[in-house]
Formats: sequence, C-alpha cells, structure tokens
Amino acid sequence: MYYIIYPLFYLLSLLPWRVMYFIADGLYILVFYLFGYRKKVVLNNLLIAFPDKTEKERIRIAKDFYHNFIDTIVETIKMISISTKEADKRLVGNIKVLNDLYSSGKNVQLLAGHFFNWEFLNHWIPRHSLYPFVGVYQPLSNKVMDKIIYDMRAKNGTILIPTKHFKNQFRSYVKDRYALGLAADQNPPSDLKAHWVPFFNRLTPFILGPEKGAKLNDTHVVFCHFYKVRRGYYEIKFELITSDPLSYNDGQLTKLFAAKVEQAVKLKPANYLWSHRRWKWSFDRAKHAALEIK
Repeated sequence: MYYIIYPLFYLLSLLPWRVMYFIADGLYILVFYLFGYRKKVVLNNLLIAFPDKTEKERIRIAKDFYHNFIDTIVETIKMISISTKEADKRLVGNIKVLNDLYSSGKNVQLLAGHFFNWEFLNHWIPRHSLYPFVGVYQPLSNKVMDKIIYDMRAKNGTILIPTKHFKNQFRSYVKDRYALGLAADQNPPSDLKAHWVPFFNRLTPFILGPEKGAKLNDTHVVFCHFYKVRRGYYEIKFELITSDPLSYNDGQLTKLFAAKVEQAVKLKPANYLWSHRRWKWSFDRAKHAALEIK
C-alpha cells in the first residue's frame, strides 16, 4: 500500500501553494461549519483562557485557529517534496542563539508549546543547527501514513525517537551532542504524575519529564516560540532560559516554561493547538494533599 499511497501524496505535494491553500479553504468550511471537529473543546478552552473576551472575539480566534490547523495539514503535505531553498524562504529564525551554545560542550533541551507550524522545524533546524536535532514522536497506528510522516520528518537528518523507546533507549539513538526538541505542554497521563502550575489563571498539570531530563543531563534549556507571520511563512525565536538547570528548585523550570507558553499564546492566540484538552484534569487539593502525606 505504501507504494500506492506515497506517490499520490507526492504528486499532491507538487501542486502550487495557491492551489493547496484553495483546498485548505474548502476543508476549513467542512471542518468548522459542517463537521464541527472538536469545536466544543476549542471554544471551552478559549473561554477558560480568555474569559474577559467577548463571545464574538473568542469565535474569531476559533475560526483563525481552524484556518491555521488546516493550513498545517496541507503544508505538511507540501513538506514531502519541498526544496531546502523554498523551506528557507518560509521559515526564518535566530539560530545563532542555539549555535552560540555549542562551544560550551553542553547539550541543549528545546522546549516548545504546540504552536503552528511545528513541521517546518523538522525540516529547518537540522540544516541550520550545529547540534544534531532530536525529536520525540508518537508513531501512527496506520503503518503506511506513519512511514510517510517519518520519512518526511527525518529526511534532513532529524533523529526521531518513538515515545515508547525514549526513556530507556535514548542513548541507543543519540551518542554524543544533541539538541532535544520537546513539545512539553502535553497533558500528563495522570494528574497525580504531574506538576501543577498556574496557566491562564487556573492550576494546570504539566509533565515533569522535560525538567527532570534537563537536570539529569545538565543541559542548556531553550524556549522556542514559532508562529505564523503570514500565510505560509513562519518565524522561530530561540530564547535561552538557563544554562544551569540544577540551580532551580523542583518545579521551577516547569512553572517558568508554562509562563513562557502562556505569554506566547497571548501574543498569537490562534497560533496554539486549542483542539487538545489542555484542562482535562481538575486540581483536587484534598487528593493531592493525601498523596503528599503518604
């Protein structure tokens, strides 16, 4: 099936950008107006995040989010055949912040939220970074699509590690220097295995793995904010958070990261993946107090 489906996607990726975005506009109408894909989740998230905005303002953000979401899908298809020259026209960034750290001898942990369009990073960073770029990914259940996406992400040298292998097999994939990219705003598998920090005026669980990894390996910690400048064009800004993660108390780096994500989202509200249930868990003070006593 791969040798049937892949050529179809490759041919689709050769369509001009204006045609792809015409298709995206049609898909937007279907997804937002006809199917209402996760619309209740999106609008509820926006209500939690922006209670002071009017309903009309939140709906406007939601519509812009769906445009960005669909654009990401068609842009991902374009990534199958995009040239490096074309990609470099469409994403720019202050890579010097990252490369200036290389001579320190320490590795880097890159922390980001689910901003649009993350697929450009897999294409751009490995070609511009002195560090080998490492990404953690969740394999797709469909083996054909998984291979297509994997090959697209890895073709410029990104080292991809499946989530299920990351904890125990990281060093079998990465031998020496690395910049490890993590979308660190996922929901934790359990609210009891997380660090609760303020996020849009509500206590929210964040996974502790990125902070623990930074301390265990004594890496530089760099925040990545990437966002759409205009349709099809993006910018990434690297910001060094610390070169000494061990100087932070437990939970402090996670709290700082959450604050960075919130600040970035407030600047570009429609640039965030609102369709995931960011506030899936509710803080139960009694339950967590009982756990601390044990």
